[in-house]
Amino acid sequence: MQCVILAGGLATRLRPLTENTPKSLIMILGKPFLQYQIELLKSQSITEIVLCVGHFAEKIVNYFADGSKFGVKLTYSFETHQLLGTGGALKNAASHLQSDFFVMYGDSYLPINFITVENFFRAAKAKACMVVYKNNAKYDKSNVIYRDNLVLKYDKNNTTPDMHYIDYGLSILTKDILTMLPENSPADLADLFKKLAHKNELLGYETTERFYEIGSQIGLQDFTQYINNKAKTRA
Repeated sequence: MQCVILAGGLATRLRPLTENTPKSLIMILGKPFLQYQIELLKSQSITEIVLCVGHFAEKIVNYFADGSKFGVKLTYSFETHQLLGTGGALKNAASHLQSDFFVMYGDSYLPINFITVENFFRAAKAKACMVVYKNNAKYDKSNVIYRDNLVLKYDKNNTTPDMHYIDYGLSILTKDILTMLPENSPADLADLFKKLAHKNELLGYETTERFYEIGSQIGLQDFTQYINNKAKTRA
């Protein structure tokens, strides 16, 4: 299955690291973060990748080009006039998308079996699927009520005590879902997920593998330690 990586944000929480560098190109133990994401996807036979880029897009393109030297095929969707947010960026990329596809964020590293998630999604014949993790507010605010393979409620801004799960950062969407997003204007993918959950149309897949992210300084340190530990294990 194709994977879309949403990598167009400003990464203000990581300044000054991102004053002149996109978050995707932050170097971690000699490699840019996006390379870790690409290598993870390739290891699971996902080689068709769409990058939604905006801020410092040209630097990402200059580094990764068409992806061939990394063993994948990269297609770029550019936010040229304004930053469109996660939902707007996805809508903007519609012409590059297959009938269904993975979506992940440009600051997420997700050590999960993508093929298992895909098989779960196809068996359910769902419109959309969100991977969830029983977070209990450990790594960030929990924002999901999940039960019996359904996301019953999702709200990242107004969390409640009965939310024990969190959006893991990986979803599968059918292309038809994009009609729910506005044309040529900023939109948040979270609002789409919120609507789907309200209509009981958001399938949930629970994973017990924790996620990593570099959207904050603490997250960046945590991921660096994770990569360090993996390197020591291989040695």
